Amino acid sequence: MNKLFQNSTIRFGAAVLGVLVLLAILAPWLGTVDPAQMDANHINAAAGVSGEFNGTPHHFWMGADSIGRDIYSRVLFGTRISLLVGLCTALLSVVLGASLGMLAGYFKAVDAVLMRIMDGLMAIPSVLLAIALVAALGPQLWTVIVAICIPEVPRVTRLVRSLVLTLREEPYVEAAKALATPTPQILWRHILPNSLAPLLVQGTFIAASAILTEAALSFLGLGLPADIPTWGNIMAEGRLQFSQYPGNVLFPALFLVPMVLAINLLGDGLRDVLDPKFGKRS
Repeated sequence: MNKLFQNSTIRFGAAVLGVLVLLAILAPWLGTVDPAQMDANHINAAAGVSGEFNGTPHHFWMGADSIGRDIYSRVLFGTRISLLVGLCTALLSVVLGASLGMLAGYFKAVDAVLMRIMDGLMAIPSVLLAIALVAALGPQLWTVIVAICIPEVPRVTRLVRSLVLTLREEPYVEAAKALATPTPQILWRHILPNSLAPLLVQGTFIAASAILTEAALSFLGLGLPADIPTWGNIMAEGRLQFSQYPGNVLFPALFLVPMVLAINLLGDGLRDVLDPKFGKRS
């Protein structure tokens, strides 16, 4: 644990991500109004303007959008959606990919069939596959998570399979087989623990990619419904008036970029610390 916190990349990424997580948790208290609430008297209000919002005194820290919704409150609540999508997608992808990868790497009969299916999924561009799945299943939070997760599963599966192909030849695995240890126990006690470090690093990169993909889908109008405050939806709503009101796009982007950067830095730092080969090179 001390070795992790000695890495400056991990410290910086964790600090930035911790601030954003705190903002997401405290969004109901930090947000000044309901993110879905509208006031026609303050359409496209400039950032920093004060006035009455539906009869109550209000300060527009980031201005208002084209239908009079407070951008500051919408951006804060959008942090929750992005973190939820990133975390759930990473967890689901790692769990499914690790399970399939261990099966493919340990059982030769399963390997041939399963990996051809994974190769077929990887042949489809991930964004196009996500768009098709959202269109088929409907624009809901869980469908967006599943649609982003499915293209990531083959990558995790291939990673774990390559690890298992090496680990199953290790002496401690051969010893477990000689002692007639059940196969599920070998996978759970010997194979999986030695695959956790690469999986943890891969999970961080999947989370960052999922946040960007969700924002892109929402920006294109193919993600979550427009009334849900996501960073992609906020930027999509403001893109038509970008030349007159650039803040409607820039403010959510100022949150999106640090979040993705922090998660990627965290993943880079974890790889540097957990990869023995990198440690020797350093």
